[in-house]
Amino acid sequence: MAAESGRYTVKSCVRSRFSSEMFRGISTNVTAGISERFAPRRIYSLGWIMMDSELPGTLNVDNFEMRFADISSVEISRLQALSISVGWPHRAADWQHLLDIGKGYVALDEIGRVGASGMWFPHGDGFATFGMLITSPRLQANGAARWLMKRIMTDCGRNRIRLNSTREAQRLYASLGLKPKQTVYQYQGTAIAPLAPPPLEKGLFLRRLDRGDLDTMIAFDAPAFGADRSLHLLRLFESSICYGLYQGERLRAFSMRRRFGRGHVVGPVVAGNDEDAITVTHPHIAAHADGFLRVDTHFDSGPFAGLIQQCGLSIYATLTTMVTEEAASYGAGQNGRARVYALASHSLG
Repeated sequence: MAAESGRYTVKSCVRSRFSSEMFRGISTNVTAGISERFAPRRIYSLGWIMMDSELPGTLNVDNFEMRFADISSVEISRLQALSISVGWPHRAADWQHLLDIGKGYVALDEIGRVGASGMWFPHGDGFATFGMLITSPRLQANGAARWLMKRIMTDCGRNRIRLNSTREAQRLYASLGLKPKQTVYQYQGTAIAPLAPPPLEKGLFLRRLDRGDLDTMIAFDAPAFGADRSLHLLRLFESSICYGLYQGERLRAFSMRRRFGRGHVVGPVVAGNDEDAITVTHPHIAAHADGFLRVDTHFDSGPFAGLIQQCGLSIYATLTTMVTEEAASYGAGQNGRARVYALASHSLG
């Protein structure tokens, strides 16, 4: 069914296994009706009873339609149940954070169950990140994800799109015009206290950031992220512990840490070089020694990745950053510009 209609028909089937004894029990009196003990509750047609090996392995019992609904109209508990069904760790508060700054849709069946979700997060004019693209296990591989993805690509109204894809979803996103760019390494685990950091170079100082640093942080971040994400940084700042590395009045690196999922996540981390990234990440890891910590990064080697690995975090999963066009990519950190060392999240980038 066309996406414009807002409905999508899904065919469902139930596998049936019956023993010879069961069929002998229910075939004794077909005309009198099927035994309540063994018969499926919903039977749409019965031409004849087949015995043993003649029995088909599947039975079509239902056709149902999916429809779009604004994601903000659905209770967070139902959204969280969807993410839990695919093994994602989002708490209710994590969902609320995303709903505060993003838009999106869910796919509902005829009795209101949430079968899929998708969100986009606008970052200035012409650019958006996509996330929370979830399809429940019972609807995977039947076209529901493509149907929903096309809807949000149309409604977000932006040509430059970036997302982080699981391995299973890459083929779908490639068919919709997105191209792979980088691997995301999801490090997590129980943190080990890092070694004491080396002394800072003369003229550098590390401190907690406050609201007076926001404008400087936003301007520093934009070339690294590839767009102005000021509204998102403001929202992240409200729920995060933030550190900045300054040289006089010039910001050289910043980092954030907040509650997420099973523990805490460090990100975003934005810096001009590995040493500065390590300097602003170190206090977050030290603060959560023996606690569950997560860092999502494009690095699996080098000094920054080395710090993460030495502190007990290992690669739990990998994703692929995909874009609709080159202009949607992260900044490359060339000519002395900063780059993103750790993501805020898979959805926000």
